[in-house]
Amino acid sequence: MSETVTTSETAGTGGHGATIELENLTKRYPGSSGPSVDNVSMEIRAGETVVFVGPSGCGKSTTLKMINRLIEPTGGRIRIGGEDVTDMDPVKLRRRIGYAIQSSGLFPHMTVAQNIALVPRMTGWPAGRVKARVEEMLDLVGLDPGEFHDRYPRQLSGGQQQRVGVARALAADPPVLLMDEPFGAVDPITRDHLQDELIRLQHELHRTIVFVTHDFDEAIKLGDRIAVLRERSHIAQFDTPEAILTNPADDFVSGFVGAGAALKRLNLTRVRNVEITDYPTVAVDDPLQEIFNKLRSSGTNEILLLDKLRRPYKWLRRGDLMRARGSLARAGTLVSDTVTRDATLRDALEAVLTDNAGRVAVTGRRGEYEGVVDMETLMNSVRELLEADRLEAAEARAELEAARTDRTHAEQEGDDRTGGKSGEVRA
Repeated sequence: MSETVTTSETAGTGGHGATIELENLTKRYPGSSGPSVDNVSMEIRAGETVVFVGPSGCGKSTTLKMINRLIEPTGGRIRIGGEDVTDMDPVKLRRRIGYAIQSSGLFPHMTVAQNIALVPRMTGWPAGRVKARVEEMLDLVGLDPGEFHDRYPRQLSGGQQQRVGVARALAADPPVLLMDEPFGAVDPITRDHLQDELIRLQHELHRTIVFVTHDFDEAIKLGDRIAVLRERSHIAQFDTPEAILTNPADDFVSGFVGAGAALKRLNLTRVRNVEITDYPTVAVDDPLQEIFNKLRSSGTNEILLLDKLRRPYKWLRRGDLMRARGSLARAGTLVSDTVTRDATLRDALEAVLTDNAGRVAVTGRRGEYEGVVDMETLMNSVRELLEADRLEAAEARAELEAARTDRTHAEQEGDDRTGGKSGEVRA
């Protein structure tokens, strides 16, 4: 996910975020005809995730970088946790803030453990505490400390590097985490899983996260609130994803929402909010006859084969077992995709449609099997969302009609009092 510039000078912020207040924040570059960021004011609550979304060049990354003063503001104030940090030493300020960027930013000559330990060591933590923190952070981002502790970045996948980047960003326990398009350089499947990981981490840590993206679907998925920004970071709408989807402020915001708002609302519901069913499973080391017997007694046409770490490995059908001839090496269909409990229903629906088998396996933080979500459950959820949209639209129309009726009655009462049409004076 990220690189850390610096984080908090001391640990033990209690796992809580801090409020961020921007007051008339402005950035004007010398020689420019106008400001890049113009008079931005907003309050971000402690522990919430706020996403800046807007067109390229609108100033969203510049606004983000002014919060930790990687870019110095030309005017305005910044308060973090109620403290005005505009005139603070910027190095001390950045030690209170985690910073995540698109590339992982890991030092290639350092091991995973050394990368994560860098900031705590810089801030004077004792060796024993640093070692414990490294293991805690690896476990937090779903990487086995025993397996990844001594690896180098070149030995990791892109997604694993991003996870280590997040562990590094959080190692010194900052109350605020700034993330500038951190998932833009990975493939779509890895990106979905990294988004799920960030959601899970936020549920555990309750940091204040400010996240920049140009992808509105990503903003819906991650944000407690979304700031849709126009040119110069003028705020077009700053509200919850639900409010922006159902009541965009104007045509500019509607353009970001795009078509299919009802389907986009699938990004607002998590897999953990729907029924996750159990499914017959067997282990890769189980005898073939035992696997066959379990499939026959399960009442299903297929069974899920788990690897030695209990991760979904293959879907096995009856015919696969008949053709196995004593070995499962070439039998069955490899599991092409999984989702976590923090994945959205849209992620799950895409996985089900891609797999073309009517179900997708749900996994835990280290990929271990937890259950299955099927197409019927997902379609029922889609129908419920569409029905909710229809009811909400009907209520909005009824309120609008009631308001028109009230205005008509008021105008008629005015006519009765004046003896003529509203606005006319009786001779």
